[in-house]
Formats: sequence, C-alpha cells, structure tokens
Amino acid sequence: MKLNALNWFEIYVTDIQRARTFYETILNTQLVEAEGSSIPMAIFPYDNMKGIGGSITCMEGCKPGPGGTVIYLNVEGDLDGVISRIPAAGGKVIRPRFAIPPHGFIAIFEDTEGNVVGLHSLV
Repeated sequence: MKLNALNWFEIYVTDIQRARTFYETILNTQLVEAEGSSIPMAIFPYDNMKGIGGSITCMEGCKPGPGGTVIYLNVEGDLDGVISRIPAAGGKVIRPRFAIPPHGFIAIFEDTEGNVVGLHSLV
C-alpha cells in the first residue's frame, strides 16, 4: 500500500473566528465548520477522496507561532492575489513571491495568530 506522506494538517490558533476571517479573506473561499468536533476548528475545502485536508484548530496545549513546521497551501494560479490580500486581512508577508525552479513559485507569510505559513503555485 502506497500512502501520502501527508494526509492532514492543523494550523493552531488562539482566536478561531479571527483566524477563520483571515484565511477566508486571503484565500477568497469559505472554510467549513467541523461539525461534531469537541474542539473549535474550521476546515479548508478539499476533496476528501483525493486531496490532503487540513484545518485551523483552537486546541488547549497547542500554540501558534513561528519557528516550527511550515505547511504550504496550494493557491494555484492566484499566488499574487493571495499575497495582495494578506496585509489588509491582518497578516504580514515575510517573503514575497519567489521562484523555486522547476517547481513553480512560493511565498511565506505570518497569519493573525503568529503562524508562519507558505503558499505554492506552479504558475
């Protein structure tokens, strides 16, 4: 059996509503409420049969902040658009768009919770 190295991620936050507004604004999409969860979380849209899923999560003992693992959100074809929405949504662009040949382009930002997150696009 061949498995993906990654099948789920969580970006830890302290203010779920503030973080949800931030990610919905910069990604120009709606996060899905995690129904039945005992912890506050909002899930990034994904195809659960093919894709890798993830959420923003507010969980006791798990703190947001820089210096840890960096995950990259796929923003295919809208990298510049996402980057442009980050400051107005309350985040900070740490490293603007740059090439990683032959794998496309990435950018790195800090969200409203202090997490450092990457963005990736092939174009």
